[in-house]
Amino acid sequence: MAHARQIKIPASYMRGGTSKGVFFRLEDLPERCRVPGEARDRLLLRVIGSPDPYAKQIDGMGGATSSTSKTVIVAPSTRPDHDVDYLFGQVSIDQPFVDWSGNCGNLSSAVAPFAIGAGMIDPARIPRNGVCAVRIWQANIGKTIVAHVPITEGVVQETGDFELDGVTFPAAEVQLEFIDPADEGEGDAGGAMFPTGKLVDELDVPGIGTFKATMINAGIPTVFVNARDIGYTGTELQEAINGDAKALMMFETIRAHAAVRMGLIRHIDEAAKRQHTPKIAFVAPPAGYTASSGKHVAPGDIDLLVRALSMGKLHHAMMGTAAVAIATAAAIPGTLVNLAAGGGVQQQVRFGHPSGTLRVGAEARQQNGEWVVTKAVMSRSARVLMQGWVHVPADAF
Repeated sequence: MAHARQIKIPASYMRGGTSKGVFFRLEDLPERCRVPGEARDRLLLRVIGSPDPYAKQIDGMGGATSSTSKTVIVAPSTRPDHDVDYLFGQVSIDQPFVDWSGNCGNLSSAVAPFAIGAGMIDPARIPRNGVCAVRIWQANIGKTIVAHVPITEGVVQETGDFELDGVTFPAAEVQLEFIDPADEGEGDAGGAMFPTGKLVDELDVPGIGTFKATMINAGIPTVFVNARDIGYTGTELQEAINGDAKALMMFETIRAHAAVRMGLIRHIDEAAKRQHTPKIAFVAPPAGYTASSGKHVAPGDIDLLVRALSMGKLHHAMMGTAAVAIATAAAIPGTLVNLAAGGGVQQQVRFGHPSGTLRVGAEARQQNGEWVVTKAVMSRSARVLMQGWVHVPADAF
């Protein structure tokens, strides 16, 4: 009986922020996987080890969480004034699909270091010692990200003393600027940062209740609700929610109804095939708590509390794109995020998440009666964990 041989594909396994994933150069993929379609999706599913009914991804590179079931494809940019094109695929753990509907803000911090190491950046642009600014075209959402990468002795500096809650070891800081982060939107609600036209909506969720909600397209489509309205304090850690099937169903139901209101889907049943977006998060005023690392976060350390779910589970820290949404919403007076932080002008906030704290900022202004955010800023770190080849059965795609 003949059996398919394995093929090997050049790849890097990288941490970016509080996520990690498998990075590919577009040109290194098998030819039929260099374009969107079933072959590419099947390849990436097999690389990560999905779909896995055991939800462990033992037979692949995935780590069985939304933070570690990720893939990235990078290529020299075809757009003017950009260095590289970056495409992100969120791989479902137990279902046979790859979600291409949004970006990963955490892995965004690893794209420029990967591109520099892969020779995609003009060597004349890379200082011997200093910072290299790389302009990234985020192809999923059609936005520009500028990454400021530290360079030492002509190569990317990966080690350093920058500490990021949710990451065990310190590393070198990579500053990210998300330019014009408000999404153009999709469907009937397209073209607006606030797709319903309101900073705060009444979101009716049959069987659960009616909640105040801020629904925003910035960084990634996100719906924010008040923690107290759904029975939480905003100080919860993962085990308080992820082991509660009823709570997870509640969050998913709210998320599905918000997706319809935001114009992202036409019917709530479509949400099951769109797990990556929108995100759902809940906010609260500052309060003290002990983070998952054992670190105590005092009320005076933060401006507000935020907890967010990704791919149906409470995130262990905060998704980078959701952090952009937090920064953007905090900068606009009257949103639930802004009000939780005390209201008024909030150009920069530090929020508490399950692993600790994070500072983010955004520049917002009103233009012709509409809110405009020119950029959101945050810092992350990135590191190569392994380089070489991933091996997959030749008949997998």
